[in-house]
Amino acid sequence: MAKLPPLEEPLLNGDSSVSNNSDLSKTRGNGKITSYSKAGYFSILTFSWISPLITLGNEKTLDHEDLPLLATDDSAYGVYPTFRSKLESECGSVRNVTTLKLVKVLFLSTWQGILLSGFFAFLYTCASYVGPFLIDILVQFLNGKHEFKSEGYVLALAFVAAKLVECLSQRHWMFRFQQVGVRMQSKLVAMIYAKGLTLSCQSKEVSSTGEIINLMTVDAERIGEFCWYMHDPWMCVLQVTLALLILYRSVGVASIAALAATVIVMLLNLPLASLQGKFQGKVMEFKDKRMKATSETLNNMRILKLQAWEMKFLSKIIDLRKSEEVWLKKFLAGTAFVRILFHNAPTFIAVVTFGSCVLIGIPLESGKVLSALATFRILQMPIYSLPDTISMIAQTKVSLDRIASFLRLDELKTDVVEKLPWGSSDKAIELVDGNFSWDLSSPNTTLKDINLTVFHGMRVAVCGTVGSGKSSLLSCMIGEVPKKSGTLKICGTKAYVSQSPWIQSGKIEDNILFGKEMEREKYEKVLEACSLTKDLEVLPFGDQTIIGEKGINLSGGQKQRVQIARALYQDADIYLFDDPFSAVDAHTGSHLFKECLLGLLKSKTVMYVTHQAEFLPDADLILVMRDGRITQSGKYNDILQTGTDFMELVGAHKAALSSIKSLERRPTFKTSSTTKEDTNSLSDFELEHNVENIYDQNDKLDDTVEAKGQLVQEEEREKGRVGFKVYWKYITTAYGGALVPFILLSQTLTVAFQIASNYWMTLATPVSATDETDIGSFTLMVVYVALEIGGSIFTFARAFLAVIAGYKTATILFNKMHLCIFGAPISFFDATPSGRILNRASTDQSALDMNISNLVWAIAFNLIQFMGNIFVMSQAAWQVFVVLIPVMAACIWYQRYYSASARELARLVGTCQAPVIQHFSETISGSTTIRSFEQESRFNDINMKLIDRYSQPKLYSATAIEWLNFRLDILSTLTFAFCLVFLISFPNSVTAPGIAGLAVTYGLNLNALQFNIIWFLCNLENKIISVERILQYTTLPSEAPLVIKDNKPDYSWPSFGEVHIRDLQVRYAPHLPIVLRGLTCTFSAGAKTGIVGRTGSGKTTLVQALFRLIEPVAGQILIDSINISLIGIHDLRSRLSIIPQDPTMFEGTVRTNLDPLEEYTDEKIWEALDMCQLGDEVREKEGKLDSKVTENGENWSMGQRQLVCLGRVLLKKSKILVLDEATASVDTATDNIIQQTVKQHFSECTVITIAHRITSIIDSDMVLFLNQGLIEEYDSPKKLLKNKSSSLAQLVAEYTRRSNSGFGS
Repeated sequence: MAKLPPLEEPLLNGDSSVSNNSDLSKTRGNGKITSYSKAGYFSILTFSWISPLITLGNEKTLDHEDLPLLATDDSAYGVYPTFRSKLESECGSVRNVTTLKLVKVLFLSTWQGILLSGFFAFLYTCASYVGPFLIDILVQFLNGKHEFKSEGYVLALAFVAAKLVECLSQRHWMFRFQQVGVRMQSKLVAMIYAKGLTLSCQSKEVSSTGEIINLMTVDAERIGEFCWYMHDPWMCVLQVTLALLILYRSVGVASIAALAATVIVMLLNLPLASLQGKFQGKVMEFKDKRMKATSETLNNMRILKLQAWEMKFLSKIIDLRKSEEVWLKKFLAGTAFVRILFHNAPTFIAVVTFGSCVLIGIPLESGKVLSALATFRILQMPIYSLPDTISMIAQTKVSLDRIASFLRLDELKTDVVEKLPWGSSDKAIELVDGNFSWDLSSPNTTLKDINLTVFHGMRVAVCGTVGSGKSSLLSCMIGEVPKKSGTLKICGTKAYVSQSPWIQSGKIEDNILFGKEMEREKYEKVLEACSLTKDLEVLPFGDQTIIGEKGINLSGGQKQRVQIARALYQDADIYLFDDPFSAVDAHTGSHLFKECLLGLLKSKTVMYVTHQAEFLPDADLILVMRDGRITQSGKYNDILQTGTDFMELVGAHKAALSSIKSLERRPTFKTSSTTKEDTNSLSDFELEHNVENIYDQNDKLDDTVEAKGQLVQEEEREKGRVGFKVYWKYITTAYGGALVPFILLSQTLTVAFQIASNYWMTLATPVSATDETDIGSFTLMVVYVALEIGGSIFTFARAFLAVIAGYKTATILFNKMHLCIFGAPISFFDATPSGRILNRASTDQSALDMNISNLVWAIAFNLIQFMGNIFVMSQAAWQVFVVLIPVMAACIWYQRYYSASARELARLVGTCQAPVIQHFSETISGSTTIRSFEQESRFNDINMKLIDRYSQPKLYSATAIEWLNFRLDILSTLTFAFCLVFLISFPNSVTAPGIAGLAVTYGLNLNALQFNIIWFLCNLENKIISVERILQYTTLPSEAPLVIKDNKPDYSWPSFGEVHIRDLQVRYAPHLPIVLRGLTCTFSAGAKTGIVGRTGSGKTTLVQALFRLIEPVAGQILIDSINISLIGIHDLRSRLSIIPQDPTMFEGTVRTNLDPLEEYTDEKIWEALDMCQLGDEVREKEGKLDSKVTENGENWSMGQRQLVCLGRVLLKKSKILVLDEATASVDTATDNIIQQTVKQHFSECTVITIAHRITSIIDSDMVLFLNQGLIEEYDSPKKLLKNKSSSLAQLVAEYTRRSNSGFGS
């Protein structure tokens, strides 16, 4: 195999975030390609090629860098392109995929591996029946019947050779199908990802992100795992046929009875299996619902905490879990029945067969009985695995259908936009008679009859009321909105900035470069223009700071500016801005407008949506939108004369301005604001920043900053062995471990009865036809059946006790973990990507629900069986112990040697899956941005690297198990060989031939048991990590108590609403700097206070401290002279109201969105809706208050969502109201609604506003000007405006100058 091209070099080091191209050039990892691709024949046969990795794992804790690269055939790069092209040539396009074609292409692209594993499976099946076939001959030989000289040693050789072939072929069969499984999973995940990037808007509504993630994690993995079962159907037939041939040789016609019994057991299994499938489907269905609710709750945890609603949402999740548990119980009971059937199948078949022998009168001899018993034991496997296989085929079919139907979903049409090469036309954008609609099936069009020509270098402003189609107009330029008719030509490359910022987790620098090479000079210019330089100085690692999921450790304004910087750095020809200025304060907004739109982008074509009238005069063309049409277009002054819509918008703005002017006594204010020197002092408005850097000099961070300063830390993976504590905790969670002794007892008795019944059959039957026996055939059968029934009863007991214990444990841990997560402080959610929490609630919880208890008890049972086997063998030849003891020692040593590496590999599999999912969900939410920058191929690339990162530990983990099993097989074959040779060398001296035969029969089973024990142990070690991870989240630090019984505030508190802050100091985490540095001020009862300050000055932090989302380091806040730190946080939060920065709605109905706690009557709710001007809107909908709200409220516009938040506050009617940048994403008219409503209905209340619009501050009674966590000014706006040098006066001057003249003049 050739060395990989540089494209497939190993991925960046074990960072949890996906870094962009910058890291991919510096090859990390050990750079060595896997030794598998150049291993010799012997090395592949014995799996020695993985030995170096296992040895390394013993010397140090394995990291991802230690893993060799994948061979080309196993990596996503190697398999995906061929798979895709085969699929496309088969179906024409991915849109026409059917399940059948998908299966065909999957098979065609991996047929070699499939056939090879099939060949090994065939060898294994044939070899496994050699033992039972030879046993009768062996017993006759021991009884003194010699056919030829040294027959014994030939027999022994045949036994051992067959055993070795069986072991080898089984190991390679298992390795091959796991390899095929990894390849299939890689292909499918890459395929699903690539499809996810091209989904149209409607398709996204059909399948939520959660469902697509399920396709990647559950369905693709299931298809990979199906390779286990692929060969089972034909192997089953082969095994039964061979078994019948051997039985026919030993018991003649009675073998027909055996066949009948086998068929009965198999048929019994089928209805059980289909029931199981149904139950599992139900469990999955409810789990999907629960995960959807959990994911939404985690995304909006901040709002829930602010509103004190989190416990209500928790109870919603717990209710969903309860309905999931109903089916889980049925599923587990089914599992117990299947297990009982499995362990009693050989018993049942044996009873039927021997019974019919007695009835027909076929003589039973101990050799034949043993041969039959050994055969029944092998028959157990196909009987057991058949229903599994059938249900697995059904499940895989469902998974394949789901994937195929996902691949068939509508993609974005590529013909919406006609792309012209740069320079081929003098028009940058040309749109003729355009009709566009988000939903082509619905009669109403989103954008109607749009005609628009934009020449190169023009600045176009788009304005209009909420919901008039401004964002849609921009979206159609980048081809996101399906086209009904018309032509749209675009000349040049484009860059797009969305309204709600999309930021990838990773370094800030990577977000800005977005796949481009770093050019220092240009980069610095861009940072300067977006005024990010100052912000980066404050961040602990500058532009190397790692941003959390969804940009969580940046403020809204910073996210928006990073987004703008990303667009600027792309250096495109056409820029589309969807109202990016709303999320930043007035200062920064004007700076951005001036530096970016009028500075760096002077010569470019720019289209920007804006709600702020002051940005309009500078446009070369203004488009006014209403109801999806362009009602007016032209220059600022031309439109002012002609139109009404525009007048309304500007009028609202003028009204706001005049309220400022009325505060100003001097009429000359307007003229003076344009004098030269004044402008200078303002354009340089960063001077306030040099006051002092947030770090004092002595605190300066050196270059050796430790990683602990980053907000998002690498996911903790426990190192070393899973502590005994975890196992102990698991076993004793249910009923304090009371069931454990009973389970062990019933297991021991099961094994005892099994051995006793086999002993009885051997001793009570003659060795050969000539020997006489004293025991009548009737007695023989009665005792045998009695012993077998005893065994069955205990099988039943242990299966059910184990299920009860497992279910109880899973439930207890689920409730504990969820209580803990929901009680955790908000800092936990900021620092923990939601993927990690979701992983624990889904994957780890499933392991607890379904697998772990089976594994624990399977190990115990197999150990007891192993002891039983050794006991039987030592009855025939106690000398076995001579070999057994060193062999056991060697086995234990091997197992310990292997487990160090295996454990870390399993953990790596766990930690490498999350980044794939996280990268995917980020991609889905940012697909618009990715497509507008035309970066799809780069993102596909990153995804393939991440898939390979996940395949590496997965494949090596599978190989390591085979490596170990191969070595253990050889050892147990040694024991068996020794026992055989001993019996043959001293035939008569030792024991009765029957007992010797029984010993050999049990010896045949040794390595299967040993394999089971190791297999279950390793599986348990991997799965118990799930318990460990869940236990981690049951000990999270919790927030202050929700309610303090002895210190409940009065029902009417706060009755005045006076807020008194004393020397308040706040930091986000112990290792981060202090943000608020000793604030003291009083918000008097009923006053309106505006809080102003540049981004990052601590405005939002102050609000969080008021709601105790962050507990102060020092100082206190008193509300109506009650110290808020001394009461329960629910008491506090439920008495305060807030309209948060990001308007949030939840899936559900309008009613549950306004009043999730169900505290208010319908009339109250309607009243609130009317006050916030949504009443008519809701009345028009079919369901009225019960009309649907989709995930995150996507079917409501940003402005409407904001009004819903206003409605919540109006319902709550509390004395203290906080407006956190609430007016940022709304146009001036809607802004006025909110301002008026607040004025009207909260006139007696204390209102605290964090605002970006000067107008909303000027109306207030007091203004608090924050700068870097300190109070710069706190006074009434009248006084502050009189003093021309105050920071507020400068802000206002800037604002009025902007609105009067625009920037260009």
